[in-house]
Amino acid sequence: MRRSKLLLAMGVALLSAASGLLMAADAPASRPKTVPPKVDREKLNEDSSSFLRLKRDKNHMPLALQTAIVRYAAPGGADSPTVDLIAAVHIADAAYYKRLNREFAEYDAVLYELVAPENAATPKRSDSPSNHPISLLQNGLKDVLALEFQLKGIDYTVKNMVHADMSPERFSQTMDERGESLWGMCVRMMGYAMTQQRNGNGSLDGRQLLDLMFDKNRTLSMKRMVAEQFVVSDATTAALEGPSGSTLISGRNRVAIDVLRKELAAGKKKIAVFYGAAHMFDLQKRLHEEFNMSPVTTRWLTAWNMADSKETGRLGDGETGRREDKRRVANP
Repeated sequence: MRRSKLLLAMGVALLSAASGLLMAADAPASRPKTVPPKVDREKLNEDSSSFLRLKRDKNHMPLALQTAIVRYAAPGGADSPTVDLIAAVHIADAAYYKRLNREFAEYDAVLYELVAPENAATPKRSDSPSNHPISLLQNGLKDVLALEFQLKGIDYTVKNMVHADMSPERFSQTMDERGESLWGMCVRMMGYAMTQQRNGNGSLDGRQLLDLMFDKNRTLSMKRMVAEQFVVSDATTAALEGPSGSTLISGRNRVAIDVLRKELAAGKKKIAVFYGAAHMFDLQKRLHEEFNMSPVTTRWLTAWNMADSKETGRLGDGETGRREDKRRVANP
């Protein structure tokens, strides 16, 4: 039982690392390196998971894994541009991606992440992952949890979709220059998960694993179990990039911000940045520091619907609330 708990924790740690990376199907697998990035332990307590949450019922049972859409604006009135940070998870319910496609139609430009060759053709909807092991992990877990892969669910062919990410060559070169390794980060996250389990700090329950073996709805139970770990593990991804940043998060975010600057200079007024939830803490800092933008509103969308047929208050694929949100911005 202890081994099963540890394996699940390690698997979710890898999934959390994968939440920061979406690879095109024709992107080559990067060669592994042995030098892992440094870990800034003080950052582990920072709230980098504010774009990802679990909605629960009165018994604390997970009903939905939800991602945020946070609007940012600078002082200047109603005519000032707005930028929405739209957090994503790369495997989710089909209804979630359908809802996002409808949301995207309302923007002048949607900047999206995808490590893909420069001047590559617009990605078409496909179940085919990259040959990178992280992408293969995402695709495999999609099948286990009965979810859909982002590259199949999102329509990237519409005119307002704008690529805002590195090419595989630039990604690999930048990691080499920094002495980084994606595998090193995964190893660190797995080590962190193992430490949590040894210290009794993990939320995995041995009884849950035993119940899962005899559960008539194993898929739903597994989704709930993975979601519990995913929210906690995702909060460590940005911290594990180290005090000087990393290619995976801050390096690619810089590319997205450069594209954002060009779109604003071209006169676009309503822009979205559609990136994995792990990127959002750094992106919101950049919006504040480089564009003097502050959060205005927050909306939540359901990515994983985990309400069974006996539970009321069906979540569906839509918005779960709109509220004014004075969100914390680091180093204001």
